[in-house]
Amino acid sequence: MLKILHIAPQNYAGVPYDFFRMHNQCGDFSRLITLHKNSLDFPEDVCLYLPLPDFSLAKKWRKKKVVLQENKTVVRSVYFEPKNIFEKIYFIINDFSKRSIIEKVIDQYGLNDFDIVHYDAGLDFFRDSSQAIKWKRQGKKIVCCYYGSDLRIRGVIKELDEISDLNITSEYDHLALKSDLHYLFYPYDPSELPAKSEEENERVTIVHSPTNRKYKGTELIISVIGKIAKEKKINFILLENLSRNKVLEAKSKSDICIDQVGGTMGGTGYGKAGLETLAMGIPTITNMTDEYREWLPENPFVVANDAGELYRRINELIDSVELREKSGREGKEWVRKYHSYESVNEKLKELYKLNNII
Repeated sequence: MLKILHIAPQNYAGVPYDFFRMHNQCGDFSRLITLHKNSLDFPEDVCLYLPLPDFSLAKKWRKKKVVLQENKTVVRSVYFEPKNIFEKIYFIINDFSKRSIIEKVIDQYGLNDFDIVHYDAGLDFFRDSSQAIKWKRQGKKIVCCYYGSDLRIRGVIKELDEISDLNITSEYDHLALKSDLHYLFYPYDPSELPAKSEEENERVTIVHSPTNRKYKGTELIISVIGKIAKEKKINFILLENLSRNKVLEAKSKSDICIDQVGGTMGGTGYGKAGLETLAMGIPTITNMTDEYREWLPENPFVVANDAGELYRRINELIDSVELREKSGREGKEWVRKYHSYESVNEKLKELYKLNNII
């Protein structure tokens, strides 16, 4: 039995928690330590509830970094460096201020006893990676898992990258940003989902649940939906600022889901939101590059990369119950085949062996 520790800044979309559950359900022992509470109330294992800088200057600085990255002609991963002396000082102070808390957590939960340490989002407890370096010297294996803006905006933490035994991602576009990344479907257990409603809607119901409108292309989606609503009787539900349970309940009663189309900085493909509706048997629309579309095995998504394509795909689904049912069946089976705990755990163990971790 392996002892696998996950450390994450937050439980991003519940994915770190799914890795933690997968390890335990597949016969190993795992814990997940998150530093900050996820605002969407995904479940936690051990959350330290450390405060995030949310004063106005910090928010402006984070927004500026996103804008600067968007304006680059090529998005590529580079080593992280503080953008100015103030950011550098902030990280030094922040590391110092939480050191005693981290040391207590390490003792309280026996974190020194784990064999493998997964750094979700490629971040140690400390920005200088001092705890990871210490554990590496003790013979522990280090795995970095990248999720999204960690590579697209922040960049790789050099000190952690230099000691990592394995680097994985569940984001297709990351493969072009860092040469040593291995792709791994992230684990997902559909048992958390409400059953899809068998009751037929009076109007075809379409849902979209962005956590960030800019990343998901929400304004483009609303524009296309507005055009269709003038031509056909539909019901469009924009799921924002709701509890996770309410979002899932609304999705279970829908006929079509739009994950993302034409967004910026969110990559292409699908995230947890799209996976949820696929697992419910609901046709799910998203954007994909041609390369990604061809690469993704048995691609179950309805692909739309611009407003015109989105308009056509939605209309095709509205006009054909049979197409919706076929797409729903294929999506549900695909999630089981590629995202199940058993499937992902088997692939991860192969990567462990390939990289001399086990």
